[in-house]
Amino acid sequence: MPHLTVDYSAPLTGTFDSRALGRDLHRITEKAVGAQVAGCKTVLRPIQDGVIADGDEDVDMVHVDVAIHAGRTREAKAELAAGVLALLKERLAAGPGRRLHLSAHVSELDPATYVSHKLQASA
Repeated sequence: MPHLTVDYSAPLTGTFDSRALGRDLHRITEKAVGAQVAGCKTVLRPIQDGVIADGDEDVDMVHVDVAIHAGRTREAKAELAAGVLALLKERLAAGPGRRLHLSAHVSELDPATYVSHKLQASA
């Protein structure tokens, strides 16, 4: 179930293995909050236009938002956020002459308002 969204500055496109990052984010989510990897879904989106900090053109960013079902402890959510940030620091680097801002946030989905449906192809 966890939904992960990775927003990253377009200049970072091609500088990291996005599929490997997604798989590792799923494993970190499983370890920290007990979610099943089979239920994780990650979307990676390059940011074509954005303003970071004072608007300097030499700053890139990566932000990961992890949305999970409610009920996990504050400590588990903090462990998840820290694990995501550690993975980003391990996998990503600032390009020559550039700065890189990394961040992660864990939010809870309200079970009363979250709905989903899985479709299976018919034979």
